[in-house]
Amino acid sequence: MANSAKYLFILLFLGLSHFSFAQREDAGDYDYDREVLFGVNKNTNGGLIGGVSVKIGNRINDDLFQFYGLELVNVKNPKEVRYNTPFGNSYIFGKSNYLYSIRPHYGRELILFKKAPQQGVQISILSAIGPSIGVIAPYYVEYFASRTETVRGQYDPERVRSRFEITGPGRIFEGIGESELAIGGHAKAALSFEFGVFKSNVTGMELGYLFEGFHKTPEIMPTVENRQFFHSVYFTLFYGFRK
Repeated sequence: MANSAKYLFILLFLGLSHFSFAQREDAGDYDYDREVLFGVNKNTNGGLIGGVSVKIGNRINDDLFQFYGLELVNVKNPKEVRYNTPFGNSYIFGKSNYLYSIRPHYGRELILFKKAPQQGVQISILSAIGPSIGVIAPYYVEYFASRTETVRGQYDPERVRSRFEITGPGRIFEGIGESELAIGGHAKAALSFEFGVFKSNVTGMELGYLFEGFHKTPEIMPTVENRQFFHSVYFTLFYGFRK
């Protein structure tokens, strides 16, 4: 708990500091006032693709932008291991719930180095803070109820004692109506690197750190330690439009 609070304090300090430094004036004119960016996320708490995001920003002054964002990510337990079955599919043994985090947030972005039109790289520092809505959705598997009969249900260590009893995962979105919510908040700080040769389009990547916590501990895997607070390093590839 103390370490999590320390990480959050550092994030907020960085954010407030760069908001203050961003008030300085710059003699140059910037080429755009608004932007809409779409991203694909990879993070240390997710899989191959951790989630997706959208960001809408507008200019405050030459070097400072404010933005509103929304992220949808799949948060995993670090103990998750995927196994293949003889039937050609795969599943995660010991997992009883998905944790999907919906993260609306507000932030500001300070441009450190501007890029010239149609060339170069733009480097920015940004921070954001907002609520987190955790959707705890059951993870279904198909397993042997007897030697000849299989059933589908949420993984329960009292019913499924060996991974060899599982024949595969449940159907997509099965059990979504039984989901529970965990409410919390998150904060992040990052560096953004933007490329591209057209004024109206932007391509780039964002490298950063994110801290997130919920009011209760989401039980992703019942037989191992589950977390109430998460911190991760993330990498987002984004593409978008400006005017």
